[in-house]
Amino acid sequence: MKEKSPPFSHDLWMGLTFMMRRQNLSVAALAAATLLFESTLTRLLAVAQFYHFAFLVVSLALLGFGASGTLLSVFPQLRAIPLERLLFLTGVGFAAGVGIAYAGVNWLPFDSYSIAWERRQILFFVLYYLALTVPFLASGLGIGGALALTKGKSHLTYAANLIGSALGALFAPLVLALAGVPGAVLMSALIGLSAASVFRGNRGEKRFSGRRVGLISFLSLGLLSFGGLVAVNVGGYSLLGMEISPYKGLSYARQYPGSRLIYGRWNAISRLDVVENAGTRRLPGLSYQYLENPPPQLGLSIDAGALQPITLTSPESFDAAAWMPVALVFSIKPEAEVLVVEPGGGLGVLQALAGGAEEVSAVIANPSIRQAVAQTAPEFDVYSYPEVRIVAESERVFLQRHQETYNIIYFPLTDAYRPVTSGAYSLGEDYGLTVEAFEAALERLSSGGVLVITRWLQSPPSESLRLIATLVEALESQGSTPREALIAFRGIQTMTVLVNPDGWGDAELFAAREFVESRRFDWVWAPDIQVEQTNRFNKLPEPTYYLQAKELLSVPRREAHYAAYPYNIQPAVDNRPFFFHFFTWAQTSQVLDTLGMTWQPFGGSGYLVLIALLMLVVLLSGGLILLPLVFLNRPFHGVQPPSGRGKPHLFRRLAVRRVGGGSTSQSREGKVTGKVFLYFALLGIAFLFVEIPLIQRWILLLGQPIYAFTAVVGILLLSSGLGSVLAGVKWLPKKPAFWLLVLLALVIPLLLPSMTVLILGWPLWARLGAALVSLAPLGLLMGLPFPLGLAWLGEHAPRWTSWAWAINGCTSVIASVLAAILVLNFGFTFVMLLGAGAYAGALITFHRWDG
Repeated sequence: MKEKSPPFSHDLWMGLTFMMRRQNLSVAALAAATLLFESTLTRLLAVAQFYHFAFLVVSLALLGFGASGTLLSVFPQLRAIPLERLLFLTGVGFAAGVGIAYAGVNWLPFDSYSIAWERRQILFFVLYYLALTVPFLASGLGIGGALALTKGKSHLTYAANLIGSALGALFAPLVLALAGVPGAVLMSALIGLSAASVFRGNRGEKRFSGRRVGLISFLSLGLLSFGGLVAVNVGGYSLLGMEISPYKGLSYARQYPGSRLIYGRWNAISRLDVVENAGTRRLPGLSYQYLENPPPQLGLSIDAGALQPITLTSPESFDAAAWMPVALVFSIKPEAEVLVVEPGGGLGVLQALAGGAEEVSAVIANPSIRQAVAQTAPEFDVYSYPEVRIVAESERVFLQRHQETYNIIYFPLTDAYRPVTSGAYSLGEDYGLTVEAFEAALERLSSGGVLVITRWLQSPPSESLRLIATLVEALESQGSTPREALIAFRGIQTMTVLVNPDGWGDAELFAAREFVESRRFDWVWAPDIQVEQTNRFNKLPEPTYYLQAKELLSVPRREAHYAAYPYNIQPAVDNRPFFFHFFTWAQTSQVLDTLGMTWQPFGGSGYLVLIALLMLVVLLSGGLILLPLVFLNRPFHGVQPPSGRGKPHLFRRLAVRRVGGGSTSQSREGKVTGKVFLYFALLGIAFLFVEIPLIQRWILLLGQPIYAFTAVVGILLLSSGLGSVLAGVKWLPKKPAFWLLVLLALVIPLLLPSMTVLILGWPLWARLGAALVSLAPLGLLMGLPFPLGLAWLGEHAPRWTSWAWAINGCTSVIASVLAAILVLNFGFTFVMLLGAGAYAGALITFHRWDG
């Protein structure tokens, strides 16, 4: 007798074999194209507009998935289309939709800064949204239609969707690195077309086959075009390929008379441009006592943002360095070993060399910056000096992995001034400005070493106060006395803080007083400073900064001061790394009073933008979810309603009155409808509440958002796809597996902080391996619940499959916005625990399907 294959390997092999059918290959290609386009769209909008706007529009555009489920429910004729033809049409529609979205982003004159008072901008925003929705709607129709039409095998179709999505996410960094956003937009359209071209068509369908030949020809031409984009990008002369907001730094630079772009390149994590003759004069904190002309500078723009300087002078000739705030630490610590964290165009390294540093280590997370400086300013490439050592990794990984100590650790000011009242940068996490980041930096100081950092002054004081508060808590965690370890002073626009955990000697304090007074800076704090010695040169009505610093350094009053202060200045931590999130509800009236009168993106705080967006997506999603309930039972030609096997149809209209047991039938009908909604809504919430915080936590471990997105989404979706394959096997104990999912979703957020400390210093390949080992089991189990629900619907109420797709898509969008709000307030761990709770709620619903 022939020996049977083991159940697991046999079922897995049969499932994967079924997935290799053309229709599932088409679903996988369509899903891959969608994820690639979503990743690309985030980068495109971050460059063309701003990060917060990219988040907003992508969240809205993903409603296209929910809308596709609604259309499939309301218009059952769509489900009557043969699956191969439906996938062909949606593949072509997706590619066309990508073109429409790309054209809309570039041609619509949308201005996010004036939407508060210019009414036509609301129309442009709606058109923006509609254009971006088209490709998601097309792919959602194809994938949702395939789920509805593959009876008995919907779990394998769903697996093809997940695995294709994972491949799209994994493919995104490579495509962006090779050809940038324009190339990635083109590639996503080409992959969408490939979903349409996998079908051969029947012999009698000459038009269908002819169109397929045309698609293949178009694909070949598109691949040649992609190769051309790769060539110009690698050479450093790639075009930006988009219209950018007139308020971005690169836009201002290009308007400067005589300015010229001399370098442009995309990589996986950024867009780099170098501009000459753009009037770049960036020497943060330079004393007004310096009366000479500053040296010439090129402007380096990252993601079309404000220009960072590439200074065209040698360290020996850089006289202005002595009049910048950080020169104090180099005068106190001559011939020092210096660590410069994220120096950008190299100004911080130049300052260290001009200050007499013996050795400089420069930590740069974006290695393309080094290449841009070398190519555009070879004679003044500060990174090429023999005293300079370059380390290409994130500062947190470097500080954890390397055990060297330094006399000076310098965090230079490289980012642009960010008005605190706009709140436009609230959503951006920064793991370099948290309590844990400063703790790691302080541990790398040698005996008597100094940490120095410069930040912008805000009105009212906020950014600088949060910096002091964060440093105070980092010092206290290491047993130092902040009042004795800190000195701080300010100029017109910046504040510089120096930290010596061992305390300052009398000679050092004397040298500091001489330096500060000679440069006409104002004291904010020093161990021996008095109030009359502050606020002398850059006068304010009150010595506000000194008084606020004094409060923050007073342990008994600190928490009360945080609570009473009009802005949120509590220290950022790794669980809430939003250093630029200053919003409190007390600001609401001020924001509303200035609405329509100031040039701020969306007229106010980024947090209120999230609240408004949440209300909008709840309204839109609610309509898309409820609409099928009105139309689902409408008779239509060509498709038979599902049989109840002798029982009354489960989902007849609630308005139909029956004789005898009609009320019981209606009651059961309503209960099951509610359970279907609750189950698939909880799954949409749970998946996003787990996935989004995981992505944001892994940014710290992998160094860049795109790497974290690729690793977390790729691993979760790929393993979820395998889980979906297993959802159809009979031997799998489904309810225990569901319980295990809830348990893992509870345990992982509690273990992740300790795991972060353990593996942060590991090599990149080891950290990726840790991601695979820790996330794959969770993803495998996360792939089970949705196909299990589809299987139940396929047996009892197949017409509701498309409605379930709509519910899951719409609630996922709501969850993405709600997760961002909750993370800002309560942190990643809290939101992941809520995700585990949502899975538990879905499990309880799953237990009671037959109730």
